Amino acid sequence: MPHFIISTTDINNDTIKISDRELYKHIIKVLRTKTGERLLFLDENEIQYETCLEKIDTNSFECKILKQYKSTRKLPIKLYVAQSVLNSDAQISAIQKATELGVKGIIPIHTDNCCVKESIIKSKTEKWQKIAFESVKQCERADIPVVFEMQSLKELVKDRKQIIIFAEKYTSVNFFDYIKRNKINQDEEILIIIGPEGGFSEDEFKFFKEQNLPLITLGNLIYRADTALTAALTTVINGVLNG
Repeated sequence: MPHFIISTTDINNDTIKISDRELYKHIIKVLRTKTGERLLFLDENEIQYETCLEKIDTNSFECKILKQYKSTRKLPIKLYVAQSVLNSDAQISAIQKATELGVKGIIPIHTDNCCVKESIIKSKTEKWQKIAFESVKQCERADIPVVFEMQSLKELVKDRKQIIIFAEKYTSVNFFDYIKRNKINQDEEILIIIGPEGGFSEDEFKFFKEQNLPLITLGNLIYRADTALTAALTTVINGVLNG
């Protein structure tokens, strides 16, 4: 059951009253929720509320809180992903998958082989944040990832400790071999960088080398960029939590 995001200001003792127009429309008009049905809510303090819909008015509704508890549906590591922006459908998929996998933040980057113009990327932040927000509700995450403004590779690597670049050439090192020699603590911020469909340019590989940044392979198969993002995130999560 998807949960819905509320504010603690919506709560009075054991009752949640929803007056937000969009939330009211979605729950009452679109989902056609009836009195007596159960609804899940989550507030900004990551408290989950199991409720029963008790009263529906013209512009609001009220739910009785049956149970409340701290949500544990969040990734226990500080994982961020920077990805070269993809065409519309693939970009939406990438944001959805990154959100479902628990990243703290998504950073759009414009690389040499990026297929989307910088001006378009700069105009999409609000839309992408909304997509992440909707994905949070579907996967019942306790926290909401931030979709940052576009950055360049040079801006991205400043003052960051754990940076991992997944690339399809110039490396045979997999992530599990890498972390045997380079321990990553769960309380560290980890940034993974994913390139575009055409891969990073030679100038970008030169920059990575100059900055002494690790290149990691996902194996012999060549993935689409949005698939590579999912594979890379899963690899890092498993490696850090179980390594």
